[in-house]
Amino acid sequence: MKFNQPNIGTSINDLETPSLIIDLEAMESNFSVISETYADSPCKMRQHAKNIKCPDILWRQIEIGGTLNGVCAAKVSEAEVMVEGGIRDVLITSEVVGSDKQKRLAYLAKRANIKVCIDNKDNLTELSSIAASIGSKIGVLIEVDTSMGRAGVRTPQQGLELAKLADSLESVEFLGVMSHQTVEGFADKETRFLEGKKYIDMCLEVGKTIQDAGIEIKVVSSGETFSYDVAPMIDGVTEVEGGTYALMSGPTAYMEEFSLAGKVLTTVIDVDEAQIVIDAGIKCLGGPLGVKPGIEGDRNITFDQMYDSYSILSRKGKGNYNIGDTLLIETSQQDILVNRWDHFIGVRNGIVEVIYEISARGCHH
Repeated sequence: MKFNQPNIGTSINDLETPSLIIDLEAMESNFSVISETYADSPCKMRQHAKNIKCPDILWRQIEIGGTLNGVCAAKVSEAEVMVEGGIRDVLITSEVVGSDKQKRLAYLAKRANIKVCIDNKDNLTELSSIAASIGSKIGVLIEVDTSMGRAGVRTPQQGLELAKLADSLESVEFLGVMSHQTVEGFADKETRFLEGKKYIDMCLEVGKTIQDAGIEIKVVSSGETFSYDVAPMIDGVTEVEGGTYALMSGPTAYMEEFSLAGKVLTTVIDVDEAQIVIDAGIKCLGGPLGVKPGIEGDRNITFDQMYDSYSILSRKGKGNYNIGDTLLIETSQQDILVNRWDHFIGVRNGIVEVIYEISARGCHH
């Protein structure tokens, strides 16, 4: 969303609404959890840019520590923004198909350490041919489908056949394997560890089959926020593709070591005994009510209906709300939310400290 950029030093109480807020202390605390977790581990964090879409913020995690000085990106366009922002090590976690995008990828690989996921022989051969014609080299990792049911090889044998081809081609460098997975609901620590290990072991099995055939596995990129502390305990995992932990969201509140840092400031524009109307809707909050946002500090208010520019909330308690009051919304699906905005407003102790441009917003290609 476009907005009138506030001056540094402005009180949060004087901001126009809706505004996308980052609680800087909460975000830095989240980054410190990662730094401490990976400090003495050969496994490191490769933070996912799709959740933040802002090189400046991704650099903060790199500076605080626990990373391999690189990030993930979902698309070529996101990777281009990261490289422009000075981040020179980028893994694209989706397959890149089509000669136009593959050419952009190959040219980007002349400027930075670029890696991409593969799961198809024809796609791999095309990447090699285009990179060779441009004079660059692209790193490739085989994606393993562990639970998502979308892209990725389904068996170790499929992975081995793809690895053999990658190892034989020019202008691509076979690096290893990767996977992505999720856990359902509010998972306790035991569930996170059991589910995380089960899925990561599936990825490692493909890697072992390839290694046993004499092809070196340099990278095993697996795990995410829910398994950020599981992956370093598993021998062979070299990096974790976490993203949600930076700003967090309502559906991941079970990760109590992280704090909710990303919120939307909104104003009450109408109120009666049963409901509240706010000036924040789908245009700034992301998706519809598949996963309902929450209101900070008041569990008696719930989202009822969401429209483009406003939402209707139901009141179950006796909270004293008036027109003009401001609320902080605890957001749900983070990457969709962030893609709605041009800037983050970084706030510390209620005062605007920094404005971050969301420069990878709208990178759909």
